Amino acid sequence: MSDAALVTEHKVPPVTERKLPPVTELAITTIALTVVGGIYMASHLPKHFSLAFPIADVAVCGALVAANLVMLARVKPFAWRTFFLVGKWALAAYAVISGMLVYTFARDHTPAGPMTVLALMLVIWAVDIPLLLAFTVARYATP
Repeated sequence: MSDAALVTEHKVPPVTERKLPPVTELAITTIALTVVGGIYMASHLPKHFSLAFPIADVAVCGALVAANLVMLARVKPFAWRTFFLVGKWALAAYAVISGMLVYTFARDHTPAGPMTVLALMLVIWAVDIPLLLAFTVARYATP
C-alpha cells in the first residue's frame, strides 16, 4: 500500500502539514546551554569557583528536556517505531561518549561538586541529542 493510501486510510495528515511541538528548538536550546555550562566550568577548573551558574544551567536544561519529553509523548499519531529504533542506537553511542568524558574528568581529579554538575550536564546531553536525532528522523516517517 502506498504512503498516500496509508495517510488517507488512517486519516493522518501529510508529514508536511502535521502540527508538532517545538521539540527541535528546545533540544537545540538545551544543547547550547549545556555547552555554555560545560565551557564555563572547564574554564574555571581546577580552581575553586561558585557553582551557582552551572547548577542553575543544569536545572534549566533538565526542565527543558523533561518538557520536551512530555510534549513529544502527547503527539499522536507519530512514527514511534522509527523514533525508538533511531533513539536507542543514538542513546547507546552518546552514553559511551558521555561516559568517556566523565572518566576524563575523574582521571583529572575534578573535585566532587564540579564533577557532579559536569556529570549531570553530560547525562542531559546524552539524552537530549538522541532525542533530537530520533525526532528528526521520525517526524518525516509515516506513522
